[in-house]
Amino acid sequence: MNHLGVKPLALTMGDACGIGPEIVAKLFRDAAHEAEGAFVLGDLGVMRRAAALTGGLLPVAAIERPSDALACPRGCVPVLQVSGLPADLLAAPLGRVDARAGAAAAACIRAAAAYALAGEVAAIVTAPIHKEALAAAGVGFPGHTEMLQALSGAPAVRMMLANDELKTVLVTIHVALRRAIELVTFDAVLETLRIVQHAAASWGQRAPRIAVAGLNPHAGEGGLFGDEEIAIIAPAIAAARAEGIDASGPFAPDTVFMRARNAPGHAGEFDLVVAMTHDHGLIPVKYLGVEHGVNVTLGLPFVRTSPDHGTAFDIAGRGTADASSLRAAMRMARRLARVNGSSLSPRPA
Repeated sequence: MNHLGVKPLALTMGDACGIGPEIVAKLFRDAAHEAEGAFVLGDLGVMRRAAALTGGLLPVAAIERPSDALACPRGCVPVLQVSGLPADLLAAPLGRVDARAGAAAAACIRAAAAYALAGEVAAIVTAPIHKEALAAAGVGFPGHTEMLQALSGAPAVRMMLANDELKTVLVTIHVALRRAIELVTFDAVLETLRIVQHAAASWGQRAPRIAVAGLNPHAGEGGLFGDEEIAIIAPAIAAARAEGIDASGPFAPDTVFMRARNAPGHAGEFDLVVAMTHDHGLIPVKYLGVEHGVNVTLGLPFVRTSPDHGTAFDIAGRGTADASSLRAAMRMARRLARVNGSSLSPRPA
């Protein structure tokens, strides 16, 4: 940290066999102003390969500590080599699931969390990882959200996917749909509403209007299509309202997102939507354009954002991946870190 109290922003390189390193390289090349003050937790060799794949002529420099990134010039990729990476990581084939890439991705996440918990970085932005690669490496977490919760000791976290038009928070995430339905409980819904309320306050929105989507078609149609809305979701909403949370519903999940969407000529009725399952909540946001979406983990003791797309193995190594969602994740991280009291704004262009 420099004398002005500015902290760097940490990016993890993601799965070395996917597009993560490439979009990180594109960020530093094509949006150098946005990348200023940031550094990459990863592997020097992987990042130098990514720089070559995306056009070359992009210097990749080793740094020893996060604060070194603040002295790096624009257009240079500062890389803090994470300890314990597989020595033959570059031999892992692009575009394929590989345990070496899974192990490396997990090591980068652990390092990012450690620096964030130590207060050495203002926020972390994570490039995409592959869940099968994590499993192949013996990592006991299905994704970033669960791993970061365990590493941080946070009692409960939730996934939010957001763009300029819609914000959705999920009650359940990376579990089989059959299991997700079992996990929709009174406590889980109420806890989600509390997390949303607290998180919104942290970014300056003290009384967000929260719409709660039902689980069943037509929100159960009065019990005809399932009683979870009557027995679980509505009572949780009532309990949240008794605590002063502006939650309403449950609403039919096939229409509530249209009502909440804040678009030109259409002021949204709600600020956020809480959805019961992964696909209920994420499909509407992703349909609006993955290049604009940002994944934010709510409930962590630090700011974490991520692009809303995956590793895109089908185009890995071509140098054609779009870095727009990563850029959006960077901007979101800076905004959230700023309102949470950390300064990491780049110098004026």
